[in-house]
Amino acid sequence: MDNALTTQTGFRFEVRRARPEDEPMLAEFFTHVTADDLRFRFLGAVEEVSHERLMAMTRSDDAHIHNFLALSDDGTLIAVATLASDRADRIGEVAICIRADRKHLGVGWELLAYIAKYAEELGLEAIESIESRENHAAIELERDMGFAVTTDPDDATLVLVRRKLGARSAA
Repeated sequence: MDNALTTQTGFRFEVRRARPEDEPMLAEFFTHVTADDLRFRFLGAVEEVSHERLMAMTRSDDAHIHNFLALSDDGTLIAVATLASDRADRIGEVAICIRADRKHLGVGWELLAYIAKYAEELGLEAIESIESRENHAAIELERDMGFAVTTDPDDATLVLVRRKLGARSAA
């Protein structure tokens, strides 16, 4: 799978798996994320991303959790993504966060497309994300990418966005 991506705006970046030594870079990344985006990413009030969360995003020994970093050509960490599949490897939950000064360049679109392709190659049937109903930009992007949007039955402030993937779901 090609890890070098170019957005429709011509912005180039590379995606790779997160590693334990990336923790300091990840901690610094989250200082460049808006308060709303932190809340949307972690679905709650978060002022600072804890060491435990950073460890979980860089040290996955769980075969069902895949953490990715998106880096610009100059090595700046511009986005992070997590794909966590259920134990049966049928459905993967996606979470993406983008640096405030790299928004509106198409990074979210390309990164989500990359994660969807990765999930499909793993054999997952669908990917989904739980979004705050207030996260209009993410919900609109996901709708544009073919995700169905439904209200979370347990929490009216949340929506579930889901997209079926090709391989096994078409059979």
